[in-house]
Amino acid sequence: MELRQYQKEIVAKGVDIIRNHGFLYLAMEVRTGKTLTSMSIAEELGAQSVLFLTKKKALHSIGEDANKLCPSYEFFAINYESMHKLPPIDWDVVILDEAHTLGAFPKPSQRAKKVRSLTTGRKVILMSGTPTPESYSQMYHQVYGIKGNPFARYKNFYRFADDYVNVKERTIGGLRMYFYDDAKDAILKAMAPYTISFSQEQAGFKNDLREHILRVPMDERTYKWCNELRKHRVIDGKDETILGDTPVKLMMKLHQMYSGTVKFESGNTMVFDYSKAEFIRDYFKGQKIGIFYKFKAELDALKEVFGEELTTELPEFETTGKSIALQIVSGREGISLRQASALVYYNIDFSATSYWQSRDRMTTKDRTDSDIYWVFSERGIETKIHKAVSNKKDYTLNHFRDDIRTLG
Repeated sequence: MELRQYQKEIVAKGVDIIRNHGFLYLAMEVRTGKTLTSMSIAEELGAQSVLFLTKKKALHSIGEDANKLCPSYEFFAINYESMHKLPPIDWDVVILDEAHTLGAFPKPSQRAKKVRSLTTGRKVILMSGTPTPESYSQMYHQVYGIKGNPFARYKNFYRFADDYVNVKERTIGGLRMYFYDDAKDAILKAMAPYTISFSQEQAGFKNDLREHILRVPMDERTYKWCNELRKHRVIDGKDETILGDTPVKLMMKLHQMYSGTVKFESGNTMVFDYSKAEFIRDYFKGQKIGIFYKFKAELDALKEVFGEELTTELPEFETTGKSIALQIVSGREGISLRQASALVYYNIDFSATSYWQSRDRMTTKDRTDSDIYWVFSERGIETKIHKAVSNKKDYTLNHFRDDIRTLG
């Protein structure tokens, strides 16, 4: 297949960066063609074997892109959770899709540790449309296993933070704690020689993304239970208990319950109000839509209401008239829902990253407009969360403490 002109230019520049430095960070926004660009760079490098690490939901589209490109090298794609199943091959190039998921700090995640062992001594291409969505501190563990990275002289994150982070000290619950999220933009400057950034605007995208908020009256039992939990912090049933005895648990439980589901203390879940699922079915009747849900029981509600008209698998969505339901965090990256007439949110995540990334799932270069619908319960918590995340702030316990007094 023929790459777009801007992709060819990025490939040429990327090959030079890797030959000079051993690794490259493709900070290309969603739908601009990171996958094909990275595969083409590996081809130009003369790689014999390439490992592509990604999220499970993205494997289907990655395979399609590999089939289009038909690279001359041995290509193996696998999700991060299955790295223990890798064949014993000495990979020439390792491509890390959605690399920002490796950026936990101050301590590295288990995923980052496993990736480090795979990248040591190899050519590496990292890719993300949002390299540091929450803090520049997220960059350290993305690259700490790569030879020649600009922070290699630091033996761990804490020594890196001595120079690159404004460390904040706070006392919480009598304990002295340190916070490392206020990082300096010097981190991005240090990464600049290894990074190629490219936006949708540069690629010629002109997508008018329209957001709509739809409010649904829930069953009176929903409001009764939510108010009871707010007042007493516990609801004792015959066989199950709903407990909100800490601020965090109360926030989580109310977030679930205002949308009609709950997870009990036993671990069992229940759908007690199908109002949202029924509203979505009726409002979008006859349309092929992409639905994002947050809690597992919300998928149960959707399956009950939509029946055979709903799938959770991307290949089936692409080849049938069925709508698709995806969990927000697992579906927010690495997949395309371009066939959907609209994106519909059953619920909303606390994360600003989830908000901004998932909204782009329908975007293509040829699509000039997209519609996104947020289905919120009347008098519920979702509107409060939306206000925070749409302003690029995670919804936190501090927000909740302010908002709880105004919930219906």
